[in-house]
Amino acid sequence: MRKCPYCDFNSHVAPGETPFADYRDALLRDLDHELAQRPLAAPPLTLFFGGGTPSLLPADVLADLIAGIRRRTGLAAAAEITLEANPGTVERGRFGEYADAGINRISLGAQSFDNALLRRIGRIHSAAETGRAIEELAAAGIANFNLDIMYGLPRQTAASALDDLAQALAQAPPHLSWYELTLEPGTVFYRRPPRLPEEAEMAAMEAKGRALLAADGYERYEVSAYAQAGARCRHNENYWSYGDYLGLGPGAHGKRSTEDIVRRSERIRSPSRWLRLAGTPEAVSLREVAPGERAFEYLLNALRCLRGFEWPTFEARTGLPREAIVGPVSEAVADGLLETTGERVWPSSRGLRYLNELQARFLPL
Repeated sequence: MRKCPYCDFNSHVAPGETPFADYRDALLRDLDHELAQRPLAAPPLTLFFGGGTPSLLPADVLADLIAGIRRRTGLAAAAEITLEANPGTVERGRFGEYADAGINRISLGAQSFDNALLRRIGRIHSAAETGRAIEELAAAGIANFNLDIMYGLPRQTAASALDDLAQALAQAPPHLSWYELTLEPGTVFYRRPPRLPEEAEMAAMEAKGRALLAADGYERYEVSAYAQAGARCRHNENYWSYGDYLGLGPGAHGKRSTEDIVRRSERIRSPSRWLRLAGTPEAVSLREVAPGERAFEYLLNALRCLRGFEWPTFEARTGLPREAIVGPVSEAVADGLLETTGERVWPSSRGLRYLNELQARFLPL
């Protein structure tokens, strides 16, 4: 097991045997501590096991964990329960065990169907292993799954990017995350950048790829998220709409709010320290989001979505009047980055293309 050179998740290569049962117990202590500070207003509608490779968890441990979460929170019977999985680490028959444990959605980190490209980005699986994993999903009765596919990979051409996408679409995933490789600070690729495609080649990948997805019946509803009818990721839609969520585990972030307070939480990043301290105040740091930061936090995610946002939702979620951002919104409309009608504001195609520039216009002064 090794960490991919582009990955900036709080993931670690374990030096020895992983204490899965201890990790399960620590997660439940972490949840107990959170609920003791503030009970939930309603049962959660989604549950997401992500970051690193949670599919390494034995199915019985995962089943105990889901049952423990359900007892404590009243997790909705029809909750969307997603597990991220790496095609190279899932043992044969494991998806059936995951389904029995309560998992009803899988996010599979395929990244590419070109073995040479997979090696260049440090993946440990092959295209054949991705195909076998998808067959295993079907055998397990898990029909709802996502494929992660990247483009703009080292020395990739537009033709090979489109071939990758076509191979992904041939698997008929209900949901597809198709996104550009970015060089994140703190990663191996950031320190030693590989040779990436030129801007013109990237533009061709994007335009032709989006057309291919649309022709195959996939709706683009977020900058890099595409779904068949009824298959949007409910968990991510809550993030993008500035909803509240609990974050449990080492390095996890959470957000909980009242009418006038938005509070962020962050768990300590070290897995060994978190295991020792989970369930205590020492494992969590809290901070209130200042009113001047809320608009940017909200728009950082809302502007990723093709639908954008409604003014009443902005006011309800941030506790701010629309006048707080009406100036920069008007400027962005004039510059062709945003469009608006009635109570709704959304990014134009140009705004999506230059999303970082658009989002930066709302940074707090």
